[in-house]
Amino acid sequence: MLRNYIKIAWRNILNNKVYSAINILGLAAGMAVALMIGLWVVNEYSYDRFLPNYEQLYQVEQHFTTQHDGEHTQTALSLPLAEVLRKEIPGIKRVAETDWVGMQWHDLLVGDKKLYLAGGSAHPDFLQIFKYPFIKGSAKDVFTQPNSIILNESTAKALFGDADPINKIVRYDNSQNLKVTGVIKDIPKNATLQFSFLTPFAFKEATEGWMKGARTMWVNNSFNMYLELQPGVTMEQIAPKIKNIVYDRSEQMRPAKPEVIIHPLKKWHLYNDFKNGKAVGGFIDYVRMFSVIGILVLLIACINFMNLSTARSEKRAREVGVRKAIGSQRIDLIAQFLAESIMITFISFLLSVVIVQLAIPSFNEIVGSAISIPYTNVLFWLIMIGYVLFTGLLAGSRPAFYLSSFNPVQVLKGTIKVGKAASLPRKVLVVMQFSCSVALIISTIIVYQQIQHAKDRPTGYSSTRLMFTDMSGDLEKNYKALKNDLIASGMVEDVASASSPVTAIYSHAAIDNWPQKNADENGISVGAISISANYFKTMGMAMKDGRDFSAEWATDTTSVIVNEAAVKRMGLKDPINKEINYNNMGRVHIIGVVKDALMESPFTPVRPVVFNHGRGGNEIMYRLAPNVNMQDAIKKIGNIFDTYNPAYPFIYKFVDEEYNRKFSLEALVGKLAGVFAGLAIFISCLGLFGLAAYVAEQRTKEIGIRKVLGASIAQVWLMLSKEFILLVMISCIIATPVAFYFLKDWLQKYEYRITIGPEVFVLSAVAAILITLATISFQAIKAALTNPVKSLRSE
Repeated sequence: MLRNYIKIAWRNILNNKVYSAINILGLAAGMAVALMIGLWVVNEYSYDRFLPNYEQLYQVEQHFTTQHDGEHTQTALSLPLAEVLRKEIPGIKRVAETDWVGMQWHDLLVGDKKLYLAGGSAHPDFLQIFKYPFIKGSAKDVFTQPNSIILNESTAKALFGDADPINKIVRYDNSQNLKVTGVIKDIPKNATLQFSFLTPFAFKEATEGWMKGARTMWVNNSFNMYLELQPGVTMEQIAPKIKNIVYDRSEQMRPAKPEVIIHPLKKWHLYNDFKNGKAVGGFIDYVRMFSVIGILVLLIACINFMNLSTARSEKRAREVGVRKAIGSQRIDLIAQFLAESIMITFISFLLSVVIVQLAIPSFNEIVGSAISIPYTNVLFWLIMIGYVLFTGLLAGSRPAFYLSSFNPVQVLKGTIKVGKAASLPRKVLVVMQFSCSVALIISTIIVYQQIQHAKDRPTGYSSTRLMFTDMSGDLEKNYKALKNDLIASGMVEDVASASSPVTAIYSHAAIDNWPQKNADENGISVGAISISANYFKTMGMAMKDGRDFSAEWATDTTSVIVNEAAVKRMGLKDPINKEINYNNMGRVHIIGVVKDALMESPFTPVRPVVFNHGRGGNEIMYRLAPNVNMQDAIKKIGNIFDTYNPAYPFIYKFVDEEYNRKFSLEALVGKLAGVFAGLAIFISCLGLFGLAAYVAEQRTKEIGIRKVLGASIAQVWLMLSKEFILLVMISCIIATPVAFYFLKDWLQKYEYRITIGPEVFVLSAVAAILITLATISFQAIKAALTNPVKSLRSE
């Protein structure tokens, strides 16, 4: 029986090559989109789940609520908290304090090999909490000595080749010798924490002077913390026990109402937006959004199949009538039509796999992932079998039940006109698929406008030819000589140093007291940046009032410069020479006000920032001289850096490239929305093309008569096109309020955002109509050009 179904289905597919090809191509495109998004979604949900016992692993964070700065959640914590969690809270198995693992860049030297890599320092329990597989050594003993280091497999190979690295010496930042005590496998790409090496936290405490006393300072929020709960203990059981630890033990932190919370490992990657101390959203919103889009695109492809199958029902009706007359039951006909649908779907699936395989490299580049088709995974193929069956049944359900319902007597007598009976549902389906397509077009335009709106926002500094390099190794002590040589080379026109690049703020502090402060006001959270003289000139930032720092550091040790946002936040009308109580500098006076600059997100208001005059910094900022050749300049600058910092590779970044990375998520959404909108339109137009061909075929006699009576080509074209245009216009009317509702909600997350205007919806509607006209005009004009004598003779 099954064999007969397959044979008949294959014969029908071959007998209707054009319509079968349209169905196969449309379904293949829809299935490819759904498969690609499915692989991506599975990859996003798989983050960090390779770790044993991942459900019991958490990151410790702090939630703050202040009167004027609102609420925010941060991962930066103070070290005393670790000891309280470790010793006083039952239910916690292990606690590990770390620096910013994966964001701390250091130099590793072995002989003439030097690598500048991201790593960090961690308490020994870190490797017990996160059970990374060891190739050499074990988590229990690799950090028993402070001067030790563990490497990942790639780093060990890069430094030591095929030799055994255990007990070998690595020169760390050209200042300390560390013994290799362990090698772990390379961290999988679907891991939130990525690092090339780790050193003991005790090593950091012993070698970095600024950490002296940090174990007792509740206000020094400069560290990260992770913990593992005992088996059977839940987050809900621990949360009330740890909530008020900082509030109860630190009077200085109390005004910010700190609450200690824990964030589950399984949610790190997808949930990073917090409200009232709870993870409520983040990247998960986009994963869900594109999951829905994938389903919609597949649904559009299925609608095409339904439409073309039911549109051709008049020709299939005689087949149904004959088969029923010779004894076939309705269930047999349903099975036959579903078998045909599943066969087309199976062919489409094979084609979709080819499409996905070809598209994966480009898709991975766009989204920054590493997905692939798991050909050797049995579970994947079982799911794909279900996927093919589900899609085939979904696409073939309406045609199967509709066609099998025909009355054989009426069909064989020719008294049934099944094409008209199917027209209303077919029109509804066309409206549905084009509504989805138009909504995607509108979304693509709005996302693009929002990105451009933020990109057009003045940054407050000049990024042209502006570069920066980490202040690593010997650069700080050689800063003056380096600066002089860079300018003397003629390749650089200005040089400055700072504790943060102009595209970020690494440190934050508080203004505790200022003129006109109300008695009930809390302190003000501000960005804290230490800068050298000439910083504002190098950045191209303009002073609004007062003066810049003097060239001599000692002259301005108790002076600060604030930005306009800080002046506004403090409510100062004449800020110059006003005294404020700032962070650990105590009483300082304001000597200048600099205009606001976008140093953080381009979608949010500028944060209040305080600049103090510093001797060192984390970054060296320099601007290339105009008209110099970029490659020659970088080569000459690199030689100068190598002279003063020979143990480190010369690594540089361009400020404009770093700034553009701030739009990466929105750009990703825009690109994917554009691609999927294009595919949705393509699939919908395939369906229109097929329907237009069928309508032209069905109205051949009418067209011939109209032409004999004097109808022009334009009139015939309009006759065949107007119904489709009307359906697309209805789709635009439906898509407009739906898209507006969801896009307005999406824009609410940006404080600096566009206002959605009517021109977007008009433009989208015009685009959809023009695309529709281009699609159906070929068939309409072809029918209009047909010789009426031939069409009437054939009828």
